[in-house]
Amino acid sequence: MSQKPLSNYIPALTGVRALAAYLVFISHYYYVFDDVFPHIVQRFLGEFHIGVSIFFVLSGFLITFRYYKNFHLTTDWFKQYLKNRVARIYPMYALLTICAFVYYFITKDQSITKGNDNPIWLMIMNITFIRGFFFQYWDTGIAQGWSLTVEECFYFSAPIIFLIAKKYNKFYLQPIVLTLFAIGMTLIFSRINWHGFFGNFPFVMLFTFFGRCFEFFVGVQLARFVLNKGFERTNKVTYTYIGLILMGLCVFVMALQPIPKGWAAGVQSTTGIIVNNYFLCLAVALFFYGILTENTVLKKFLALPFVELLGKSSYIFYLIHLGWLYNIMHGCFDKLNDLAFELYDKWGVDWRSPFEFDKLNLLYAFIILNAISMLLFTRIEEPLNHYIRKSNFLIKNKPRNPENESAKIA
Repeated sequence: MSQKPLSNYIPALTGVRALAAYLVFISHYYYVFDDVFPHIVQRFLGEFHIGVSIFFVLSGFLITFRYYKNFHLTTDWFKQYLKNRVARIYPMYALLTICAFVYYFITKDQSITKGNDNPIWLMIMNITFIRGFFFQYWDTGIAQGWSLTVEECFYFSAPIIFLIAKKYNKFYLQPIVLTLFAIGMTLIFSRINWHGFFGNFPFVMLFTFFGRCFEFFVGVQLARFVLNKGFERTNKVTYTYIGLILMGLCVFVMALQPIPKGWAAGVQSTTGIIVNNYFLCLAVALFFYGILTENTVLKKFLALPFVELLGKSSYIFYLIHLGWLYNIMHGCFDKLNDLAFELYDKWGVDWRSPFEFDKLNLLYAFIILNAISMLLFTRIEEPLNHYIRKSNFLIKNKPRNPENESAKIA
């Protein structure tokens, strides 16, 4: 019996992107609930950076799922591939990064430059993704944008990964070589201290492609398996929920680790790095395999049109949820709070301000950020994406059926 052709678009995986972005959001603002949850719960929420691992595994899966079978490492193929990737990732990142530095020039907010005295050069490093290789600069500009340097490294590497896997049958050797390269570079440059270039092991293992390549390779291997076996299976194992439970276990283990000096979470400990980079991604892959092959309530929810829209706009949400735009919103909430109490004094009433509670303000911010993200996605990101794909950028456009893509990863 012939196998049904595999769809190139999977709505539930688009919904997963929203889930991943919201986990990262929680990890950055869990401190707001310090007076509500016990310490271990706070630590647990603080390790929800696992959304980044979900992005990385998903990126490895999607790129492989779309390109592995029709891969031809020719100049035209690579130009078209690169054009698609630029269209998806770069326009909004460049626009929002420029906004971040305009915000800095107006406000002198040091959270953008981390005290660096050459903001123009720093902006160039951010726009070109170079900052992601330097410990001194990795969290400047749009701080969470460091992950895009990791993503871009994978995008450039993917065709080579495919070539070595298909032509030389050396798939499993590649992440070992890349990890050894990361270790060697760190041993060399940690002694030189050139602006923190490959400056220390926690940085290299957690914030560079070479340290986190295993997560992408897990996604690549999942795609290769699915391309070979399809979405249909006979066993009744609920991989979706097994994967979620194992992901929660990994988070719990990281939450139990002591936080190293100068860092912010248990993931930056030695055990945390091992769990995050080598065990968590396996749990994520099981979760994805369940999403692909099962009809669970969660899958149906993630595929809902509104959740799908949240997933499509989650890239922008990820880029704006922390940093200059959130800082502006936080300042507006403070001013609105002061204004509310001024009005109460004028009216002679003793009322509560709707902006005096940090938890409510965080909820307001979450809703507003999602609204802004959806607006920017529909009005700027998606039109720019289509414009670049139809343009003659890198390679002359050829009339063809639109490529169905479920998601871009941040």
